[in-house]
Amino acid sequence: MQKITPFLWFDNQAEEAMNFYVSIFKNSKVVKVTRYGEDGPGPKGTVMSATFQLEGQTFYALNGGPLFSFTPAISLFVNCETQPEVDELWEKLSAGGKKERCGWLKDKYGLSWQIIPTALGEMLGDKDPQKAGRVMQAMMQMGKIEIEGLKRA
Repeated sequence: MQKITPFLWFDNQAEEAMNFYVSIFKNSKVVKVTRYGEDGPGPKGTVMSATFQLEGQTFYALNGGPLFSFTPAISLFVNCETQPEVDELWEKLSAGGKKERCGWLKDKYGLSWQIIPTALGEMLGDKDPQKAGRVMQAMMQMGKIEIEGLKRA
């Protein structure tokens, strides 16, 4: 069992969001769904909470009402090995949301994601500080991170 589990608070879209995320990531599954019964506090049969896994990482989702919303101060960082993986996740996760700069996006539920190729970290860590600086400058101009653009820098 995972010792630390991200807990995602939704107004009333926990089940929809969980199914959306599970449909995007290949090694993912719904683990458990708990629904409200006769005594509520939500409408009978609607999801109270859910547990799901994305690429082996367990998440807990709650329909907690409108009291809290997501902030970019917390984001989900996705390491991508290839440009096609970056492209696919970028398009799917940003659908209905907002594409931002430097590999960041907000999905349609307001959750922030960073879709980052592992090559970016390698290039930013180059022993030559001028190369690393050029890569940083190139990245700062990008929305979705383009590996070839980083290599040209």
